Amino acid sequence: METDWRKDLERWLAPFVSALGHRARRTMCPAYIAGLIGPGDRKSIQPMAAKVDDVSYDRLHHFIGAGIWDSAPLEAELWRQADALVGSAESWLIIDDTALPKKGRNSVGVAPQYASALGKNANCQTMVSVTLARGEVPVMLSLRLFLPESWTSDPARMERAGVPDAHRVAKTKPEMAIAEVDRVHAAGVRFGCVLADAGYGLSAPFRQALSDRGLAWAVGIPGRQKVYPADVALIFPVAGRGRPRQRHIPDSRSIAAQTMLESAKWRQVSWRRGTKGRLSARFAAIRVRVADGPPQRIGTMGAQHMPGEEVWLVGEHRSSGERKYYLSNLPADTPIRKLAGAIKARWICEQAHQQLKEELGLDHFEGRSWTGLHRHTLMTMIAYAFLQARRLKAAGREKKSRRSAAAA
Repeated sequence: METDWRKDLERWLAPFVSALGHRARRTMCPAYIAGLIGPGDRKSIQPMAAKVDDVSYDRLHHFIGAGIWDSAPLEAELWRQADALVGSAESWLIIDDTALPKKGRNSVGVAPQYASALGKNANCQTMVSVTLARGEVPVMLSLRLFLPESWTSDPARMERAGVPDAHRVAKTKPEMAIAEVDRVHAAGVRFGCVLADAGYGLSAPFRQALSDRGLAWAVGIPGRQKVYPADVALIFPVAGRGRPRQRHIPDSRSIAAQTMLESAKWRQVSWRRGTKGRLSARFAAIRVRVADGPPQRIGTMGAQHMPGEEVWLVGEHRSSGERKYYLSNLPADTPIRKLAGAIKARWICEQAHQQLKEELGLDHFEGRSWTGLHRHTLMTMIAYAFLQARRLKAAGREKKSRRSAAAA
């Protein structure tokens, strides 16, 4: 069985390997990826090299950490393969981030910050992730390191870690995510809707950037996010004295999203079948205008954000009692079940993060450099795409055999 997957891997990696050019690199790439996929609790370089007779630790370490080669052709091939596997107009492009717990302070990007895997602040590296998914099949496209202020304010520290000049400018996670969406979109990867949690959805520039690009999106938001009724009108205020007012103001005040939904109609909605039956929760959805337009002084209320894009405001009441809120620019005639399905499709990227860590050693890299970390994450994503290709192929064979048996 092991021989079968290794032969499949060799065939599947052929276009990746051909892009590497040098013979040594063409040997190291399959060896590294096979090490990630193969047995073993630790997927760092030393234990992986120890399992291969003709590949030394020094050669494998040089390939990942110091070798001079361009990762862009491998990334382009990964995206091509991912699109062939799960790309379509019905696919999701999911934005998220994942934390890699790390000791010390010298590994690139490491700092005390929130670690989602631990549910608390911890010393870790944070990777902004982009996942392409269709149905329940995710393929990871991109993992980019977020640099906290403690790094971007210290040029000498970035120099020691080999951070490229183009990445030494401070960027927020939403800004990094938009840059990755642009790269994926320019490469021709097919998807129908961008999904993100409230860590990205609360950013008005992030939502507006997606809309400006003509992309559909559905994102989480905090319940305090201000919105206007969909029928809000802009009027000239009546001046009691002095000069006539020169700017329009909204004819109603913005209120918190959770307040706006208090009087909405809630209904039980099921979005897909899980292992224990249909998954469902109570949802409500109304059309609103987001209060994320230009700020303007409105009477005694001070500076207020003007009405922005008209979108869906969606609320979710979970059986646990937890309440969540979302915005989406999906069309006004979108059924609530489809809205719920889009919102809940984001969970699949968390499964991908978990599998990359538990099965392929995403968080096992022991180097300190920017280049080494990003090459390691690229190798784990290629390994993951290969495993997904095998799983889909096996599922197709199983489905075909079932049809044949039924016909017989």
